Amino acid sequence: MSSDHESPPIHNGPFDVICIGAGPTGLACAIEAKRAGLSPLVIDKGALCNSLLHYPINMLFFTTPERMEIGDLPMVTLGGKPTRAEALKYYRRAVEHYGLKTKLYQRVTQIRGSDHAFVVEAQASDTRREYAGRKIIIATGYYDLPNRLEIPGEDLPHVSHYFSEPHPYWNQDVVVIGGKNSAAEAALDLFRGGARVTLIHRGPEMGKGLKYWVRPDIENRIRAGEVRALFLTQVTRIEPGRVWVKNGTGVKAIPAAHVFALTGYHPDFDFLEQQGIRLDPVTRRPLCNSETLETNIPGIYVAGVVVGGMLTSEIFIENGRFHGRQIVAAMTGKGALAERAPVAPPGE
Repeated sequence: MSSDHESPPIHNGPFDVICIGAGPTGLACAIEAKRAGLSPLVIDKGALCNSLLHYPINMLFFTTPERMEIGDLPMVTLGGKPTRAEALKYYRRAVEHYGLKTKLYQRVTQIRGSDHAFVVEAQASDTRREYAGRKIIIATGYYDLPNRLEIPGEDLPHVSHYFSEPHPYWNQDVVVIGGKNSAAEAALDLFRGGARVTLIHRGPEMGKGLKYWVRPDIENRIRAGEVRALFLTQVTRIEPGRVWVKNGTGVKAIPAAHVFALTGYHPDFDFLEQQGIRLDPVTRRPLCNSETLETNIPGIYVAGVVVGGMLTSEIFIENGRFHGRQIVAAMTGKGALAERAPVAPPGE
């Protein structure tokens, strides 16, 4: 595997395929390209599987290991569902097994050129680098861009859009904003780690898509008063030591030494539009061929969750990992797949 400490190259390549995004989908695309005899390069602004790296340390995936596999490599786990650590180890090994060339900690800033003659510009620390590629696959995911509350105080140091572990918040007043899996799991972890937790959600109840083992747990903790829950409530501003909320009973302050705003995430639509890719004005889905996943820009394809636009709950590792097969089949002139790979929400 290549080192990211080599001297800055200019017009390194040309590669047959440049995959932007080193998550499971981007890696799966690169593996399919390599298996088809093409030369792929994977570029990412962060670490390998940067999104998974920032998942909660003790997170358990809502699926079984075979549904996260790429490149026909088996994923071995101790339990029935993979842990974050097991998944990260698996994807590292997949890169090593296939000898994928990667360029990590390099943020792609621009794609120039045209089909068969693209140049990808990337910023690595203080150095600009360029890579030549014949085709481009954008698989940038969505976890790096949180859905902001757009309220005063959201950028204060004690506010975060990500949760990692509960220990630092023992014996502290903590507010968790949100009603889906990430918020519920964070609230439970924090409670069991000794924090005093208030869960605030603008809806009337927890989200319908909660993992089947999480729902009874969080509902029982709320019912027992171990996790305080405020439903049909909006956070209006955040201050040091407290958050202000508004609901049917009026406006009041909630103690909060720490705040986790876990209100979801979205793809980098600005980056897609900067490349000339047209997006649906409502769903923000990229305009692309449903069989080949080629966008309105010839030679630029999309893969993974970015294909769904704002509907991020429709595409997961489980089905996004097959996008590489569709794309490479189109690139190599083999057309659409003879059979569509099975697609289902995780856990079903």
